[in-house]
Amino acid sequence: QVQLVESGGGLVQAGGSLRLSCAYAGRAFRPYGMGWFRQAPGKERDFVAGLTWTGTSTYYADSMKGRFTISRDNAKNTVYLQMNSLKPEDTAVYYCAGREWNGDPYRSGSYKYWGQGTQVTVSS
Repeated sequence: QVQLVESGGGLVQAGGSLRLSCAYAGRAFRPYGMGWFRQAPGKERDFVAGLTWTGTSTYYADSMKGRFTISRDNAKNTVYLQMNSLKPEDTAVYYCAGREWNGDPYRSGSYKYWGQGTQVTVSS
């Protein structure tokens, strides 16, 4: 059984920061890459950031470049999303996802495993 568990969401004022964490468990999962997606009410789930588990590549949606940073801790089986300069439009449920193959890291369909999501709310 593979589990991805997110944490670190919450309420923050515009301009503030949050760090999301995603820990995975399950020997069946050998990650090729991990990603973060988000979904606001009434909208589709959008790509936020991703990386290869070797750390050789990182990927960001254009609107997150320079504000968000994705990283991982191999020893802890954890991926992080540091979010700075948050804006009200960043409000969404943020999902962690894991993929086991070299698919398109920007597409949700490339990811096999998903966390339950963590709410991020940015007030103006």
